[in-house]
Amino acid sequence: MAKRTRTTSKDTQKKIRPAMTPEARENQLIALAVDLAEKQLIEGTASSQVITHYLKLGTTKEKIEREILEKQKELIVAKTENLQSAKRIEELYSNALKAMQNYSGQLSSVEDDEDDDY
Repeated sequence: MAKRTRTTSKDTQKKIRPAMTPEARENQLIALAVDLAEKQLIEGTASSQVITHYLKLGTTKEKIEREILEKQKELIVAKTENLQSAKRIEELYSNALKAMQNYSGQLSSVEDDEDDDY
């Protein structure tokens, strides 16, 4: 059998491209921290805080809280879309009323010129 050479952590360090935005930099640091925590857990050198953090992530309570947050996010998106839709409908009604008033001769030509945004 061929001899295996041991590699040190210095030999296997990854070259990380500099982040372009603060958010990207934050994501890089989070990824590095998670990688380090994984390494510590595998080697058995993780602190009690690291172990507790990952144990909490696996609990039923944490999973339910994540589901609740996801549903709240979906609800906020739906409410936002509903408000935008209501605003568009209100604008359409307003335009329809102006068109009917114009058709019936209730608007003067001065008001018609001001309202014509086409």
